[in-house]
Amino acid sequence: MSDPKTGPIPAVPSGRPPAAGPDQAAGLLAGRVVLVTGAANGLGAAYARGIAAAGAHVVAVDVDAEGLQRLSGQLAAADGQGSIRVADVADWAGAHDLVRDCVAEHGRLDGLVNNAGVFAMARAGTESEATVRRMLEVNVLGAVAWGDAAVAAMRTQGHGVLVNVTSGEQMGRAETAVYGATKAAIATLTYAWAAELADVGIRVNAISPNAQTRMAEVLEQFRGAPSGQNAGIAPEANVPLLLYLLSDLSVELTGQVLRSYGPELMLTTHPALAEPVLRHTAWTPERIAEAVTARLLPHLAPLGMRRARIEYLD
Repeated sequence: MSDPKTGPIPAVPSGRPPAAGPDQAAGLLAGRVVLVTGAANGLGAAYARGIAAAGAHVVAVDVDAEGLQRLSGQLAAADGQGSIRVADVADWAGAHDLVRDCVAEHGRLDGLVNNAGVFAMARAGTESEATVRRMLEVNVLGAVAWGDAAVAAMRTQGHGVLVNVTSGEQMGRAETAVYGATKAAIATLTYAWAAELADVGIRVNAISPNAQTRMAEVLEQFRGAPSGQNAGIAPEANVPLLLYLLSDLSVELTGQVLRSYGPELMLTTHPALAEPVLRHTAWTPERIAEAVTARLLPHLAPLGMRRARIEYLD
């Protein structure tokens, strides 16, 4: 793999250990307890299986009871440690009760994977109130509820790791505005929680995964044609990055969003104020128009997802 501006990109930066792969992960999370929301299918089920294979006890939460039973059988067949809990992640009280039960049963909660999410598409001006509300309830309210409950438990024990699940859609793509907005909210939660909790031993990062899941089916139904969305990328391809974020390999990392896309690993930049910063003692609409045209126009960001070279000024 290479970058047209910088040349070949090393698979692993010099001096840094590689994230554990399927054959290297055994024991990486030994003795830990990790809760995964939205664990019955797709990425969530792959995360749960990977966490159990790494030696942790995984607590799998989902509203899909049948899917959880299927996952339970898979964990048992692989000699993994795990338990299942049927719950709607948008239930605030239920989230706090279940986390308290988890700590009471296992004596600890080392990690939370805030994975549960609802994906839907609509063109601007044709949104469904019911669909929008459900996306907000599951993707945002649910993430806050489980994160809040987990943080309360982790503060008491003095350590813990939160891994939120966001998406490239957070950067703004046509026909996924609301879903993207919920994932942008998850990124902001990640940045803010990390800043607040760094001094109490709780790390907060996010994974931006890619895989061929039910999301591709929604795209195909909406557009009436094969989407090619993440074609050929199995949910399991994202597990090494998740295990890295949950493990001590990333002990110095917090407040970051890492993106997995098949063979590619990328860092998602934080929102930032862009240089140049213009100053005037008395701005008027006309002066702003002149300043934008003369000074800011060359620096305007393009629409949608893009790759940017990072150069921090402070």
